[in-house]
Amino acid sequence: MPNITFTFETGTPVSISATVGEKLLDVARKANVAIDAPCSGNGVCGKCRVRLVSGTLDAPINRHISQAEYDAGWRLACLASVTGDAEIEVPDIASAYRSRMKMADLSSPEEIAIFEDLKRQLEDAGIAFSHDLRFLPLELEEPTLDDTMPDNERLLRAAAAASGVPEEKIRLSFAALRELSAVLRESNFRVKCVVSPEGDGLLIRDVLPADSSAPLAGFALDLGTTSLAGVLVDLESGKILAKASGGNGQIRYGADVINRIIESTRDGGRRRLQEAVVAESIRPMLKTMCRSAGISHRKIYRMVLAGNTTMNHLLLGLHADPIRMEPFIPSFFRAEGLFARDIGLKLNGEAELIVAPNIGSYVGGDITAGALVSMIWNDPAMSLFIDLGTNGELVFGNSDFLMSCACSAGPAFEGGDISCGMRATDGAVEACTIDKDTMTPTMAVVGGGAPAGICGSGIIDIIAELFRCGIINGKGKFVREGERILRDENGMGAYVLAWQKDTGGAKDVVINEVDIDNFIRAKGAIFSATQTMLRSLGFDTSVIERVYVAGGIGSGINMKNAVTIGMFPDIPLENFHYIGNSSQTGAYAMLLSTQAREKVFELSRSMTYLELSNEPGYMDEFVAACFLPHTDAGLFPSVEIG
Repeated sequence: MPNITFTFETGTPVSISATVGEKLLDVARKANVAIDAPCSGNGVCGKCRVRLVSGTLDAPINRHISQAEYDAGWRLACLASVTGDAEIEVPDIASAYRSRMKMADLSSPEEIAIFEDLKRQLEDAGIAFSHDLRFLPLELEEPTLDDTMPDNERLLRAAAAASGVPEEKIRLSFAALRELSAVLRESNFRVKCVVSPEGDGLLIRDVLPADSSAPLAGFALDLGTTSLAGVLVDLESGKILAKASGGNGQIRYGADVINRIIESTRDGGRRRLQEAVVAESIRPMLKTMCRSAGISHRKIYRMVLAGNTTMNHLLLGLHADPIRMEPFIPSFFRAEGLFARDIGLKLNGEAELIVAPNIGSYVGGDITAGALVSMIWNDPAMSLFIDLGTNGELVFGNSDFLMSCACSAGPAFEGGDISCGMRATDGAVEACTIDKDTMTPTMAVVGGGAPAGICGSGIIDIIAELFRCGIINGKGKFVREGERILRDENGMGAYVLAWQKDTGGAKDVVINEVDIDNFIRAKGAIFSATQTMLRSLGFDTSVIERVYVAGGIGSGINMKNAVTIGMFPDIPLENFHYIGNSSQTGAYAMLLSTQAREKVFELSRSMTYLELSNEPGYMDEFVAACFLPHTDAGLFPSVEIG
């Protein structure tokens, strides 16, 4: 059998036996080698570029790789078949979605303000920031030859006296029992217990020395289709101990939920997808954050998860195939009684896994948590909440009613399906202006270094600027020529933001007509969903008083540019508000506030879900919106066309 060796710019080589004719991408997946494949190996996205260092592969040339690149050894892993032994170099760009775990600056005023503002708004709405986890300090009588009561009974008796709960209604968890004997003797029988109500009784989750500085910690996670964002929180003070983001390891099985669901139906697929997100994404994130905060993962006592319906199912290892088939029925909307240990996370043994509730097959807990943060449920003004991600989800309404829907925007907002796209991490172009005369760009780059790719907010700016300057037309085709306009052998245009010779990167940073077309379809999905939902209620965009935009696609969105390309309705710019990663912020609120958690579940029960695929005229709306800004220019009177 041929031997395939994968090498990396950093890291130890990985070797695996393969069979002749096997696709290289499948070989990499078996070897647990992370290669980005947003199109799930269909040869469409061109992201799975690897370099043949030695040996042979049967790999046809294609539109994603030029002849010069092919001659240099570049291949697409999804189109390359094994013919014999080979050494394959996997560049960082092919696995960047999984690497580059990023720790946030906790001193950032913007980060602090987001959570403080939410707390203030929720408290103003009558939602208290309190929960049922607490420390219970105890001082026990030490055992003697005359007092040989076992440690657990001694502890339960002291806990009953301190709490007022009858001893028979107090349960000592196995996690606490396992450490009890050692902790009691190390602390001279002066301890503090981590406790919470259990029915009309009390649960002792952990026992610590009385002078322990370990915080009462909780973990809130936004589980996105493309990326994850987590916060480690001190549940007593609400202080964020650590904050991190990273890629979702499932992306190598496809950038969208449909490809993931299809993969889950294959033999061993559910296990592979669960392991990809738990072992490759969540565990490394937790390890990084716990090391940064200086605490043990065993001292995390509660976890809140906010993710879309499919991500929730795949994380839990559930059968997800009915979600994608009419009548689109998930296994659950609300799942209770779960523990972190159920998905293989070794937190405290009694740490619950609280999943923000879903409300439809394609509107999940990330939106119910985000709707809480938007506060539209507490405002009489007609408001629109939009979460930009691999799926675009919308909520419209006010304090009297709420309606939600979802559209398949694809991964473009997070850099997927874009030749030089990337998440909003270091090196990503997040904002851009273009000089109309010279066509020279001025860019803002995450981290301040050389540009390596483009994230969602940057793509919005670039397309808007190209359109404003008359460099592209309403169809997204290049209509001007210049030094920065490249043409391939078929005449397809591309705009160069940064030359390889200047950045030292793997290639030029460009945006081409295929990228623009992909993004036009993504923005068209958002606007057509807005139009369809409003029309179903007998409204038009004139009734919208406020728009709240969420999603981790950059440090912020230029709302004027988003209107220019026809993604958002043409209303006064002062009515737009960017609220960041509302899914993560909502999970944080659910972690710290029992009433906030109850409110999210209440919102999920009261929100009407609109299935767009069943709405007459939705596809007509979508086709009309796949133009800059729209085929009906009257919908965008403020947009000036270059």
